Amino acid sequence: MVTLHSSSALSAPAVPAAYPMAKPGYGKRSAPGQQPRTRDDFALLPTRERYVAGFVDHLPDGAAMSVKQLAKELPLYGQQAIGTALKALSVAGHLRRVRCSVGGGDEARWVFRTFWSRTARDNEWWNTYLDTESATRTAAPTALTSAPEAPASPDLAAPAEAPAPTAVPLQHTPPEAAPDTAPATAPAAPAEASAAPASPESSAAPAAPTPAATRPADLSPAYLALAELGRKDIRLALSADDCAALEPQAAAWFDRGVDADYLIAALTAGLPAQVDCPPRFVRRRLADKIPPHRPAGHSSPGTSTPAPSPARRLLVECTDCGRPGQPEALSDGLCRPCRAAHSESRQATSPDPAEIAAVKAHMANLRDLLKAP
Repeated sequence: MVTLHSSSALSAPAVPAAYPMAKPGYGKRSAPGQQPRTRDDFALLPTRERYVAGFVDHLPDGAAMSVKQLAKELPLYGQQAIGTALKALSVAGHLRRVRCSVGGGDEARWVFRTFWSRTARDNEWWNTYLDTESATRTAAPTALTSAPEAPASPDLAAPAEAPAPTAVPLQHTPPEAAPDTAPATAPAAPAEASAAPASPESSAAPAAPTPAATRPADLSPAYLALAELGRKDIRLALSADDCAALEPQAAAWFDRGVDADYLIAALTAGLPAQVDCPPRFVRRRLADKIPPHRPAGHSSPGTSTPAPSPARRLLVECTDCGRPGQPEALSDGLCRPCRAAHSESRQATSPDPAEIAAVKAHMANLRDLLKAP
């Protein structure tokens, strides 16, 4: 009988039901476009790599992919052997380890993921896929940050909608009930006064729109940047009067082409251990560190959100040493030193045919000596 698959590799153990999952956002991620699972998967890999690959392939998305956890579930190999097998699987095109920046502002953090593909992929495929994944992650936070701006229009339109209930004559009050209050409140809210001049409630209704003058939409970018200092560093917390007094100096920075992120970073960099008078300290820094003029076409000075820390991106990690880098710089998922070491070790492990012949001749000679009387 002809044997179609003569590999001596052990079959991968079944994934236990209690296999631990990684924290949300971490762990295994399956790449798209994989071929259906067959019995001959990973047939070209060595025994150990095929054993590890068969187990990883059956893990669900989000499963823990640390070397320690895999070695715990695969007792035939230790942590060092598992790490070497994962490196070989990366070179074979089955996995890539990456780190992604998630969150925003002060809550930004790096999460570590392992992208897995049952179908071996070359470097070009992985680079294209990871670039697409990075672009998707960069575009998603932009949509999230722009979504909260939508409710701004209902808030601004709220004063116009608020007088609607007062315009309905729920109480039949004689017109002469409040002859003195209507003229007093007419300059503040003429719409309300004209809609219900006879209602006593119209005197209280115009008081609601008064905070509109202090809404963030009416404040300058310089004022908003100064107000943001206290959130970035409590040592530079300013009051509303302080922000108003320092606003002209901060506006001069925006006139020179910088944005709010630049202003906040310049004022909060290298702070002393204690700031006795934040307004005086900020005033001095605004005068001493004012930047030179430069074009402002690429900046957006109007922002009230915290300055983002590193831009959201996706970096590939070296499967061997964990060094991060761009996908194009880590061919086969390995950095340059690890790739050179891997090539040297692979060349060292492949024996020379002359050495093989010498070993066989030596063993034959030993067998002949044992047969001699």
